[in-house]
Amino acid sequence: MKPLSRYLPILDWGRAYDRGALTNDLVAALIVTIMLIPQSLAYAMLAGLPPEAGIYASIAPILLYAVFGSSRALAVGPVAVVSLMTAAALGQAVAETGADYAAAALTLAALSGGMLLAFGLFRLGFIANFLSHPVIAGFITASGVLIAASQLKHILGVKASGGTLPEMLAGLFAALPETNPITLAIGAGATAFLFWVRKGLKPLLVRLGLRPRLADLVAKAGPVAAVAATTLLVAGLGLEAQGVAVVGAVPQGLPPLAMPDLSLVLVTALLAPAALISLIGFVESVSVAQTLAAKKRQRIDPDQELIGLGAANLGAAFTGGYPVTGGFARSVVNYDAGAETPAAGAFTAVGLAVAAVALTPLIFHLPTATLAATIIVAVLSLVDFSILRRSWTYSKADFAAVSATILLTLGFGVEAGVSAGVAFSVALHLLKTSRPHVAEVGLVPGTQHFRNILRHKVETDPAILTLRVDESLFFANARFLEDMVQDRVAEGCAVRHVVLMCSAVNEIDFSALESLEAINLRLKDIGVGLHLSEVKGPVMDRLKRSHFLEALNGRVFLSQYDAWIALCGGAPARAA
Repeated sequence: MKPLSRYLPILDWGRAYDRGALTNDLVAALIVTIMLIPQSLAYAMLAGLPPEAGIYASIAPILLYAVFGSSRALAVGPVAVVSLMTAAALGQAVAETGADYAAAALTLAALSGGMLLAFGLFRLGFIANFLSHPVIAGFITASGVLIAASQLKHILGVKASGGTLPEMLAGLFAALPETNPITLAIGAGATAFLFWVRKGLKPLLVRLGLRPRLADLVAKAGPVAAVAATTLLVAGLGLEAQGVAVVGAVPQGLPPLAMPDLSLVLVTALLAPAALISLIGFVESVSVAQTLAAKKRQRIDPDQELIGLGAANLGAAFTGGYPVTGGFARSVVNYDAGAETPAAGAFTAVGLAVAAVALTPLIFHLPTATLAATIIVAVLSLVDFSILRRSWTYSKADFAAVSATILLTLGFGVEAGVSAGVAFSVALHLLKTSRPHVAEVGLVPGTQHFRNILRHKVETDPAILTLRVDESLFFANARFLEDMVQDRVAEGCAVRHVVLMCSAVNEIDFSALESLEAINLRLKDIGVGLHLSEVKGPVMDRLKRSHFLEALNGRVFLSQYDAWIALCGGAPARAA
C-alpha cells in the first residue's frame, strides 16, 4: 500500500478521515465556494474566455487534485497571473494559426498538464529551485499591475486594447471621451465596496457582536453581495439599454466533455507558453502549499505536487476549462476556514457544480464592471513594490534582476517578462557559483580554528597560504580558483605551501579536477607544495578514483590545524 499511497495521497489521509474532519471541510468548502463563484467568472473574463469556463476550470481540476495532490489546504483553480498568461498566449497563437480560441485554451491546459505530469513522474520537482524568489515576486508584482490596468476599460465602459502597460494606458487615454458614466459609477462603487469589505467589514461586524468566525464568513461573501446588488440594479433599472455591458446568457449545466485541438501547428505555437505557464504555476502553487503546510507541521512533496497539478490541468483540458494552479488567496481562505484535508476541495467542486446547474441564469444581468472590480481588488494584493527596496538593501544583483523583470513585464508583455525572469534566475545562479567565495584564513590565537584574515585577528605564516573554498568546484568556477591561486603565488613571493581548505566543498567535477591538476603542476614547477585539508569523504572517494592524489606534490590533512602544525615548521607566526 505504501508505494501506491505515494502517488495517491488520498489513500493516506482518507484512512484517518473522521466526522470532525468532515465538519471542518464542509465549512471551509462553503466559504471557498462563495468566494470562488464571482472570482471564477472574473478570471475567465481575464483569460478572454466565456464566464462559464472559469466555473468549469474549478470543478474537475479540484476533484483530481484532491486525489493526487499532497497539500491538505491548497485550493486549485483559475488564478490571476495564469489567466493573464493564458490570454497573452492564446491571443498570439490564435492570430498565427486561426484556431478556435476556446479549443486553443483546452490545448494549452492539456500541454501544461502533460508537462507537469511528466516532470512529476520523473521527479523533477527541484526545477522550482532555479527560479529565484525575488525575481518571481517582481514578475507577480508587474503582472498584478498589468491585470489591474487591463480591467480599467471595463470600469470605464470603453473599448481599449494592448498587451503592455504603455499600450493599455495609451488606449485608455484615447477612449476616455467615450466613458459610460453609469458603468463608471457601478465599477468604481463596486471597487470601493470590495476594498472596504476586505479591510473594514469584519472588524465592524465583530464590534456589532458577531463571533469572529461568522464575521469572517460574512466578509468573505462580500464579492457575492457586490455581484447580487449590481445585478439587481442593472436588471431593475434596465441599465443594459444605457450601454452597461453585462455577462449575458451563460450555459446552464455541468462541464461538458471536450477535446483539445491537438493539431501540430497549434501545439507547436503553444508549446513554449505552456512550459512557462507550467513553471510559474508550479512555483506559485508549491510556495503557497509549503507555507500553509509548515503551519501545521505537515510535509509537501514537490514531485507529487507536479503530479497533482498535472492531473488538474488535464482535467481542465477535457471539461471546457483552461490552465489552473494553486491560488494564494483561496488557499489561505481555505486554510483559515479550517480545511483539514483535500476533501474540502472536493466539496467545493460539488458546490460549484450546483452553481453551474442552478445559478447561471441569475447572472445574465451581471455587469462586467463588477467582475473587473473583483479582479482589481484581488490582484492588487499581489503587488509588492517593497521587493525593490528590500533587494536593493540586501543584494544589488538581485535588485537588478527584479527591476529588469518588472520593467520588461510592464513594457513588453507577460511572456517577455516571465522569460526574462527565468533567464535572470539562471544567470544569477551562474554568476554566484562562477565566482565562489574564497577566503584566505589564519589561525585564531589560542584555538584550533581558522578564520578570514580580513575579518578576524589571526596568526599567519608568510610561507603558508591557506585558502578556504566556500563552494563546490565544478566547470563554471574551476578556472576562477585556478586564476586566483596563480595570481596569489606571484614571482618573488615567500609562499612555499598552498593549502586548499575544502570543508565547504561537497563535490569536485571532472573539469575542476583538471584545474586542480593544472594548479598542482604549476606550483610544482616553482617549488611550491599543494596540500588539501578537511576533504569530505565522498569527495575523497572520487579523488581516489583518479591519479590526482598520486601526482599531488603535497599532502592531504585531516584538519587544517594538522596542516598548520606540519607545515609551520616551528617558524614564528605573525598577526594579521
